[in-house]
Amino acid sequence: MRQENSKDGTTMDLIVKNSHSALWGDTEFPCAIGRGGVIAPNAKKEGDGATPAGRWLMREVFYRADRVKKPETILPVRALCPQDGWCDAPNDPNYNKFVQHPYPASAEHLWRDDALYDVIVVLGYNDDPVVLGKGSAIFLHLARPDLGPSTGCVHLRLEDMLRVLGEATAASTVVIPTP
Repeated sequence: MRQENSKDGTTMDLIVKNSHSALWGDTEFPCAIGRGGVIAPNAKKEGDGATPAGRWLMREVFYRADRVKKPETILPVRALCPQDGWCDAPNDPNYNKFVQHPYPASAEHLWRDDALYDVIVVLGYNDDPVVLGKGSAIFLHLARPDLGPSTGCVHLRLEDMLRVLGEATAASTVVIPTP
């Protein structure tokens, strides 16, 4: 996979090497992926705990302004509010989209007691077009202290996330190779 340096105007991609590490340029970061491992996107199903293989554009950044400062990045950035959510109800018309709580269907709360969603990067998985039941809320977000597995996302430590965001370009992606 080609890895380029954003300092000269080209793109950089976060390449997930395995369930415990990812490459950003020449730097290897600890990371975590879904408890179900990596799965082909056509086999992905809501709730399977697997991380979909592919190259997913970094679309937008959300952050908890009460806990962390606004990430420095060229990507679109939005501060989270307590009512923010992400619909994970496979038969809802807002499936795999940002919503506000209270929401009449199942929707993940983005405002969490733990630090996992203090910084979230929305990835371009199953969003153009959205396919009902093929997985929702596939994010790049902060890792648990023990770097334990996610429910399908990719996790990084805060300092590594901030570096990625600071060096990302509008074309940067998260690359999850097919196993």
